[in-house]
Order: sequence, then C-alpha cells, then structure tokens
Amino acid sequence: MHFSNLVLAGAAVVAAAAATNTTAGDDGKPRKMILDNDWASVAFLPILQALDAGWDVVGVVGDTADSWSLQTSLHALAGLELGNLSSCIPVHKGADYPLLNTPELFQLWSTLHGKLPWEGAFAPENATAEQMGGEPTSGDPRRISKAAFFEGFPKGQLAGELAAAWMVEQVRANPGEILIYSGGAFTNIALAVRMDPAFASLTRGLVVMGGYIDSVLLGAATGRTLLEADYVSDINLKIDPEAAKIALTADFPAITIAGNGANQVFADQQFLDELVEVKNPYTTLLHEHTDLTLPYWDELAMYAFLYPEHVTKSATFYLDVDTAWSSPYYGNIIGYQKALKPAAQKLQKVNYVLEVDGDNFKDTIKRAAQYPKKCPL
Repeated sequence: MHFSNLVLAGAAVVAAAAATNTTAGDDGKPRKMILDNDWASVAFLPILQALDAGWDVVGVVGDTADSWSLQTSLHALAGLELGNLSSCIPVHKGADYPLLNTPELFQLWSTLHGKLPWEGAFAPENATAEQMGGEPTSGDPRRISKAAFFEGFPKGQLAGELAAAWMVEQVRANPGEILIYSGGAFTNIALAVRMDPAFASLTRGLVVMGGYIDSVLLGAATGRTLLEADYVSDINLKIDPEAAKIALTADFPAITIAGNGANQVFADQQFLDELVEVKNPYTTLLHEHTDLTLPYWDELAMYAFLYPEHVTKSATFYLDVDTAWSSPYYGNIIGYQKALKPAAQKLQKVNYVLEVDGDNFKDTIKRAAQYPKKCPL
C-alpha cells in the first residue's frame, strides 16, 4: 500500500491492522518475543514491527556489538520511553564482553588477517568522536556517551543486568512460546544455551540479522569504498565468533537468517518525508537521524520472519561458524548441503533469506512507526 492510501484510509488502516493481529500463533500458543540487539538512537523499529504484527514483546536485551552492552541497553530503554512503552516492556542489560574476544585480541587478529571496515565496540577508543555523538568503543565497557542519545537520555532504570539468566527464566516459564530475535552479537544467547541445555529447544525459534555468505569475496569485489565493504563486515558474528557458533548450532526449533538479503532495502529522503507526514516522536527521530547510506538490516530480518509470504527468494542449508582464531574467516559462516556437512558436528538447518518484497517492507515500516502500539499491550 502506498503512503497516500494510508493517509486517505486514516483510522481505518489502524483498525484493520489491529484486527489482523492475534495473540496466538497457528499452533495455538501465545506469540511472544525477546529482542536482543545492539540498540542505537534509531534502532527501535524491530520492536515496533513486532508489536504492530501482534506479538507480545516480553522484553528487550542489549548486547555488545556496535557499542558496549550498557550503552546499547540504555538506547533500548530510551527508545521505548519515546512511545511510553517502557512501563510494559522491560530492558535487561547483557554481558559486557564476548565469550573470548577482547578489543586487544580483535586488533591483533586484524593485524594478522586484515582490518574490518566496521569494528563496532572494538574500534580504538576515540574520546573526540564520543563528544561529537559517537558511541563508546574499547576502553571501559561501563562508559556512557550521552551525546550519542539523539532520542534523549532515558529517565527510567534498566530492569536487570543478567540478561542471559532472565532469558532462561522466561523461556522456562513459557515453553514453546517465545521467539528469540538477534540483531546483534550472540553472547547473551550463547550464555543462555550453556546455562540451560533445554533453552534453545524450549523457544519458538531464532531469527538472526547477520551471517554473510562469501563476505570476504563480496567485500573485495563490491567494496569499491570502505562503506560498501562495511555492508558485509558481519560484526554481529565476528565480534564473538564462539557465541555465534554456540547459538547457531543449538537445537532451536527453527532458525531464520537474513544475511546477504538484509542489504536489499535502503531509506531515501522521499520515504522519510512520507513517514513524517504522520508526526510522532518515532517518525520525527527517524526523519532527522536515519542514515541514508545504510540498509535496513535489523528491520528486514524482523520483516522476513513476520511476513514469510513476502520472502521472494530464500535457501535452506546446514550452517557452521569458523571459530579458528588463526583463520582469516574467523567468525564467518560456512554453508553445507546435507550430503556434505561434517559428520562429527551437529549442525542445524537454517532458512536463509536472500530477497523480500521491498515495497511491502516499507509499507509495514511506515505503519509500525506512524501508529505505534501503546501500553498496556
């Protein structure tokens, strides 16, 4: 549906969208979700997308990937406060550090095997950049850069700082009901898997943004600039490869991954101008601070899960993650057909999204941002 039709339909569109939302899935079980991400000022859309589609967001978790987990968790809280959603959606802080990786090891690996165009939280500390609105990198993981909160610094408090334990408790209390969405690193999910051997199997499944196929080749062949190489830098896996391996080989009932396909859709000024025709704190912030040079990575992963009928191209295969620190492919995924997968490992079959209906995707983004749900959900 084009934006102009949304405006003409007005309240009828909102009512129709609400009518299609249900609290239970095809299996009759409640549809619940925990979102784990490296949140930033305009990264709140996956939460609004899930709510718009009728899912109960049990809570939100911040992880260390683009920045440190405390910074990203506070961004999540601030984003929820924009829509008065923090009273019904708690935010739990995740682990500060990956399972093994550190900024020092990351930089040493880069010296040996090549620099990533985007280094996330493990980029060298830059106090000047932070003062100008950059996110904290390296140094003290508990350091906060308030200048980076274009959405406003949160007024409330985080619900807790032991996200992995909280996730285990929630999944145990709601077996078969909770989907885990991962838009950042897998550290918290891997910790939950190791805490409770039944954790993965008791969820509804796992949805992932990240995991690029042939990312080194793509970075060299299409990366005529550092920005283009950044599109396949895969920091979500490469900042904590061991956690990615644990999570992506765990026995989740289903795993959906938007890697290469997540680069498909970009915002443009016309889209943002249409978006802000319905003014609220979310559309205003998106209009003022969306980076037009970056794809809708996390949002497309969420969309591909919520609306599988609009996935136009996908593939299924068995997936592994390279965890050899000595390898130039450390943190990259490896795909296998069934006949060729390693016999000594228990790998999971994944649904890999390559392409979606981009126009419909943008329509759902508009609806979710222009008419966000309110508490109580």
